[in-house]
Order: sequence, then structure tokens, then C-alpha cells
Amino acid sequence: MPKRAGILPFENRRQAGQALAAELARYAGRKDVLVLALPRGGVPIAFELAEALRAPLDVLLVRKLGLPSQSELAFGAIAMGGVCVFDQEILDHYRPTPEEIAEVTARETELLERRERAYRAGTPPPVIANRVVIVVDDGLATGSTMRAAIATLKFGQPTRVIVATPVASVEGAAAISTEADELVCLAQPQPFRSVGSWYRDFGQVSDREVHELLAASAHRRVA
Repeated sequence: MPKRAGILPFENRRQAGQALAAELARYAGRKDVLVLALPRGGVPIAFELAEALRAPLDVLLVRKLGLPSQSELAFGAIAMGGVCVFDQEILDHYRPTPEEIAEVTARETELLERRERAYRAGTPPPVIANRVVIVVDDGLATGSTMRAAIATLKFGQPTRVIVATPVASVEGAAAISTEADELVCLAQPQPFRSVGSWYRDFGQVSDREVHELLAASAHRRVA
């Protein structure tokens, strides 16, 4: 698992995706490879990776569950199919009430379902069975969002789940390493602070950009 802190900070998500592609070049041209992005931040990275590997690109909808008092700190995550993963250490430390947990979960579930409809526009999700799935995000902090993604993917019976991310906390990387078949992470800086700290340009990715990148990738596959 590469940990080359000297490459930090990344210029932007696209450059980080190109750096990841170099680490995953052994999967280029394989017919059984599928690249899945966690929207929205993971999509520009996954687009570069899918282009380099000549692999199809799609999205895997996951939402983190942020603490009511500190929304950027996740106490868990949810994914399509009813998958819900909690970070017990965060729950024990901050002690959100059952009512607060239920309220955040309901709100994020509604948003998850809305984005699933918007991004897919009626198209079915990709086939996971018997494929090498590379799931991509722009960084791992606690790892709870990615854990929910992995749990969802395993229901689809892939042959291998590879998590690819430019940067991760040591703790987040350790958590994912025990659940994915492989973790490809370019840097694990300490102290970690936040994912955005390790990009010069960490602007918000819009829904429009997500749609455009998915359409561009699909166009390349049929051209």
C-alpha cells in the first residue's frame, strides 16, 4: 500500500485520480474491471482512473451520518439497499440521542434516494457479480462511508473489492484494510486534520459535473 507523503498536496481531484491510475495500471484493459465512485467528490478521481484503465464508470450512492453538533464528523454511514454502518467509538464519545440518530438517518436516507433517482435517470445499477470492483473516494477520514460502500458491494458477490483513495488517515486506512480485499492509498499524513487539507483545490463537486463526467465516460465506451 503506497504511502508517499511527498506527493502532497494534490493539485485537485483530477490530478489525484491520475496518480491513483499509475498505481492501478495492472488492471488496465481487463474486461472484468468496474470503477465505482462515491459521489460527489469521488467522481472526478474515478473518471481519471476509469479513463486510464479503459474501464466502465458508475456511481455507488453512500451518505455519511454527521453528528448534529458537528456535521463533518460522521458517526456512521448509509448506502442503498438498507445498509447502515455505525462508528461505535464516535457514538460512545459524543453520545447523540436515539432521536438525533433517527432524525439524521431519515434525512440522509431521503437525500440518498433522491440522488439515486437523479444520477441513474431510470438506468439499472451495474452488475457487480464476478467483477473486480474498484471503489473510489477523494479521501478517508473515519472510513465509515467507505465501510458502508464495501458492505453494499459484498451483497453483489464481486470477485474482488479494491478501495482506491488518494489520502487517508492512519485510522481510516486501517479500518478499510480489514474489510476490502485491497487498499490503494497514496498518502497517510499525520496529523490528518481533514481530507480537504491535502488538496490545493478542493472545491465542491456539483451534480452537473457528476452528470457530465458519467456521460463522457459512457460515450467513450460506446464510441
